Amino acid sequence: MNVERILINALEAGIGLETVVFALAAIGLNVHFGYTGLLNFGQSAFMAMAAYGIGTTVATFDLPLWLGVIFGLLAAVLLALLLGIPTLRLRADYLAIVTIAAAEIVRLTVRSVTFEETFGGSDGRQGFSNDFYSINPYPEGFYGVGRFGFSERPIWVLTVGWTLVALSCLFVFLLMRSPWGRVLKAIREDEDAVRSLGKNVYSYKMQSLVIGGVLGCLGGFILALGRSSIQPDIFGTETTFFAYTVLILGGAARVASPVVGAMIFWVVLSLTDNVLNEAIDAGYVSTSIINNTQVGQFRFMLVGLSLMLLMIFRPQGIFGDRREIALDAR
Repeated sequence: MNVERILINALEAGIGLETVVFALAAIGLNVHFGYTGLLNFGQSAFMAMAAYGIGTTVATFDLPLWLGVIFGLLAAVLLALLLGIPTLRLRADYLAIVTIAAAEIVRLTVRSVTFEETFGGSDGRQGFSNDFYSINPYPEGFYGVGRFGFSERPIWVLTVGWTLVALSCLFVFLLMRSPWGRVLKAIREDEDAVRSLGKNVYSYKMQSLVIGGVLGCLGGFILALGRSSIQPDIFGTETTFFAYTVLILGGAARVASPVVGAMIFWVVLSLTDNVLNEAIDAGYVSTSIINNTQVGQFRFMLVGLSLMLLMIFRPQGIFGDRREIALDAR
């Protein structure tokens, strides 16, 4: 087994594109679920709004990239308003039902044949990231130590991505230590008590939904620019579930927990994938038990089992507090 290659791949996964994307998505969910108690199961829809905001603006209408970023942000805000207006006055489970349905509506809409000329159908959109890479300050080459590192294009995406992660964490840190953030936490604990003090709970929930959706949509921007392409099936319900996994793994209502959770999640996936493949190739594991094509599914089974054990023995996550997940779901 090539231990060096396994470790390098794991380290690269720990700071790679998927880690950045899901850290940003989970930071938004942390505002929703961790601090406000909103059960948003449609975070992938906010990411899709951002990604298709860039893709359609540049590839379909041949407009500048910065306009695509603005359109993506506005689309995320509009989606939050459309989801929140009819549901936030109701019980928490109504928002969960509406958001998971809305995410599928968004995915099926951009995938439909009717709007194929605009969104590209099942093939999605490509060729919209040239303006982004044209301002890449890194000269052509390899950046890293030994065999660990990235070429100039991935390192530029990761620089922008991790900058957004740091700024998002700082924003949430300052926000949740303000009077506004303390009201959000109180709403999570007992919204009737907050309402009795004269606070407009509906307005605070709406603001939280918008802010968390915008933070999550930043992950959509990075995903689109990093891959230089978008396809509708990337934004299925499993994307939201992965973001929740990341959040719960790190611990809800902790500023840095989504980042740590994302790093651990993708490192574990990389390790299980590479270790199993290397063990099969070396003959340590018989192909009659598992072969290379089955490793992808098996690693998710192992991660799922690990999460089950985590929920049994430490449901608050690595850095979380049990009291933070005791939501008022009225």
